[in-house]
Amino acid sequence: MGIMSARDALKIAEEAGLDLVKIAPTAKPPVCKIVDYGKYRYELSRKEKEAKKKQRTIEIKEIRMSPNIDTNDLNTKVSAARKFLTKGNKVKVTLRFRGREMAHMQTTKHILDDFAKMLSDIAVVEKAPKVEGRTMTMFLTEKR
Repeated sequence: MGIMSARDALKIAEEAGLDLVKIAPTAKPPVCKIVDYGKYRYELSRKEKEAKKKQRTIEIKEIRMSPNIDTNDLNTKVSAARKFLTKGNKVKVTLRFRGREMAHMQTTKHILDDFAKMLSDIAVVEKAPKVEGRTMTMFLTEKR
């Protein structure tokens, strides 16, 4: 309706039986709309709910192993990781060292490499294997 005084706009809104709602109060001049305020708030809440429905949180699932894992156990862990990745989650693969295993950390890095290689068809390594204290961790995410 163009630029007009607040009184005129309020008068027009009351004649129509509606409310005068400030859409952008910080603008110069402020932008207002003549609408039913209850309906306007309801529409805003519906839009927010729809946006929340479409939103998806990505969880980080952890898979723990020890350095002396057997091939069948490794295959079981790989299939669990595959299931997590297909659901859209990230996977944190952890290799935990205990006691004397700490001395052979670098020689067991191949376990994490093999794990990543087995999942290379659907996953990509986000963070390469890294030693942190008694553990070696690697992050995998789904290929885009």
